[in-house]
Amino acid sequence: MAALTELPISKLTARLARKDLRRMMALVRLVYRLSKTDKYRQLVRPQLPEICSFDPGHDALMMGYDFHLTADGPKLIEINTNAGGGYIAWLSEAQSSGQDPIKLTGRIQHRLLDTFKQEWRSFSGSDRGPQRVVLVDEEPEEQPLYPEMVACRDWLRREGISSEIAAPGQLQTDSDGVFLNGEKIDLVYNRHCDFFLDDDVMAGLRQAYLAKTVCLSPNPFAYGLLADKRRMILWSDPATLTEFDLSKAEQQLLLQVVPQSRLLADCDDDQVWAERKQLIFKPVTRFGSRGVVLGKGITRKRFAEQDPATTLVQSLVAPSVETSSEGEKFKVDLRLFVYRDRLLGVGARLYQGQVTNLRTVGGGFAPVRLY
Repeated sequence: MAALTELPISKLTARLARKDLRRMMALVRLVYRLSKTDKYRQLVRPQLPEICSFDPGHDALMMGYDFHLTADGPKLIEINTNAGGGYIAWLSEAQSSGQDPIKLTGRIQHRLLDTFKQEWRSFSGSDRGPQRVVLVDEEPEEQPLYPEMVACRDWLRREGISSEIAAPGQLQTDSDGVFLNGEKIDLVYNRHCDFFLDDDVMAGLRQAYLAKTVCLSPNPFAYGLLADKRRMILWSDPATLTEFDLSKAEQQLLLQVVPQSRLLADCDDDQVWAERKQLIFKPVTRFGSRGVVLGKGITRKRFAEQDPATTLVQSLVAPSVETSSEGEKFKVDLRLFVYRDRLLGVGARLYQGQVTNLRTVGGGFAPVRLY
């Protein structure tokens, strides 16, 4: 992958204790295993659109598990099914010097390539890997992480896989599958944030996905099981967890790592308002920090405007802080890049302000050093 000089990469290094990484991965493996059980799927299905009931027979590329570090250990903030930054995490490790970073350079590329091959094999039943891949996003060239998509495309090409970047409207679909410039596409690496394929421009992909004429990864099935923020309500509810075949230790792991989360509709408004400074409000199906409101800054008017049925009320978990040699402080989000229940790599985002962003001078993506 070429140097992505246009992307925000911090000169700082985030630190992560090995014991915290082990705990984070224990959580990843547990929720993944839970998501494979019939009882879990039966419980969450009524909360989701019909398209999330369709099982395409494969998993999801580049899952992102976001954590904050606290004195009580790591806390899960959210899960993403189209997590950006994996290739930038690789680059930031490659560019770091004089440190002892996680060794990603050769290993992560092999692991990433294997995820594309495994997705295609699970979908198609074929022993070969995908021949043609398209990275799809809304107006790709306007996306902040477009250089990363270019790097991914170029890397796949060097690995012998024909690859392109396209907006959904550039694709052609018919009963035989998905095409770009007359070439049939095997796998669509889906970076689009229309998680349920509801937009008109996604109608062709939706049809092909449901007809199993294209491997769409990530997809609504994976999103519904793991990344819809309502799953965090289940994982942080002691009574619900007893319904599953989980040991006491596994139940405790979930309750300790997942912040208490509830739908606003299930809360007493007066109590929530009284406790607002210890809470954060998140739209359940929006991505990143869009629509996120910190309780300490919410007004009565904004509070009244929150949709009770689609607003997650979550205990606020303050991020850890890294300090530069000049004394400047940056908040830290840690992201595990995962395929199924296997770790691909670790990255950090350093920022200032109320919510995660890539606009902070001196911040951005950063390498992670284990200690």
